[in-house]
Amino acid sequence: MASTTRDNRNGGVEFIHEDDGRVTAKDIETGVASFGDDRAEALRMLADALDAYYGNGEPVDESELAAELGLDEAEAGSEGRPPWDT
Repeated sequence: MASTTRDNRNGGVEFIHEDDGRVTAKDIETGVASFGDDRAEALRMLADALDAYYGNGEPVDESELAAELGLDEAEAGSEGRPPWDT
């Protein structure tokens, strides 16, 4: 069974210790969460997730993403854009 700890010194982050040993870090204000092998990694991953949530992440090049996933242009969506971005 997972256990939860809340650490308000880290800006309202809730830590959930999963049964498989991983740690989930959840931003209480936004509900955004990520996980890692320990608290430090979970916080680093949460920081990346919050950057994406607030729009501060790196832009995604659809054609590079399609190539990385092994998709051709037609599978990636119209004109190289993903189907959700129409």
